[in-house]
Amino acid sequence: MQWDGQRESDNVDDVRGGDDGGSGGGSGLLGGLIGGRHISIGGIVIALVASYFLGINPLTILGFMGGSSPQPQVQQQAQPHATPADDVLAHHVKEVLASTEDVWGKLFQAAGAQYKAPRLVMFTRSYPTACGQGSTAQGPFYCPADQKVYIDLDFYQTLKNRLGAPGDFAQAYVIAHEVGHHVQNLLGISGKVDAQRGRVSEAQQNALSVRLELQADCLAGVWGYHAKDQFRIEQADVDTALNAATKIGDDALQRAATGTVRPESFTHGTSEQRVRWFNTGLQSGSIQRCDTFNTQTL
Repeated sequence: MQWDGQRESDNVDDVRGGDDGGSGGGSGLLGGLIGGRHISIGGIVIALVASYFLGINPLTILGFMGGSSPQPQVQQQAQPHATPADDVLAHHVKEVLASTEDVWGKLFQAAGAQYKAPRLVMFTRSYPTACGQGSTAQGPFYCPADQKVYIDLDFYQTLKNRLGAPGDFAQAYVIAHEVGHHVQNLLGISGKVDAQRGRVSEAQQNALSVRLELQADCLAGVWGYHAKDQFRIEQADVDTALNAATKIGDDALQRAATGTVRPESFTHGTSEQRVRWFNTGLQSGSIQRCDTFNTQTL
């Protein structure tokens, strides 16, 4: 994968090292307390829940499952500052975000619509968002309330060292998936899913979450299809992203944690499903092929 010489997005707020608005870990998945109440996600072991990095903001999903919306934070946010010239990883993130802007801008334009790009916030430890207090433990996430992607870049070390998923394209996949959630938000898909809160059973809520996540995987693949020439993406690069998708399947995480698998508690999909839907987008480049909500077989 070729990074150097690519356009960098200006839609980035680098607030690392600033006032984080609170201590990390107090909220979010590992903290166990969201919006002033305890949340259960049906059998996923807390020690591994942080590995669910490729999902819509956990505060939003958990609010959806719990039947109430997460409360916005009111802390004063740190002021953005310039990314250091030698911060290679931050520059790579900006390059990938810029590419998603170009790809989705063209795809929306071809459909007669206008794409509104999300902002991306690089933070450290903990940071207030319109969806609640974000933390490193949650991993990267998208907040539809403020249309921003949030990421602590230290997560990439977790991706490589703890989850066993290194590689430049695996890192790009993380950003592309979160932007996929932004596309879902713009298309009204996230809102329709959110509208089901409290109207369906927990099992049905989990099933809707799985379809939302698998579609975001597919949309990440759509970006990869249209960006492959720009970044000179080769099969070895694709393999790193597929490996990442395999590592964070619900079944893989549950099996590693407890030795058992509970399909009724899945919220993101199995390893096989995540790989297959990412590949669907990557091979077709078609948004229409990413309709996970009108298929019997995921």
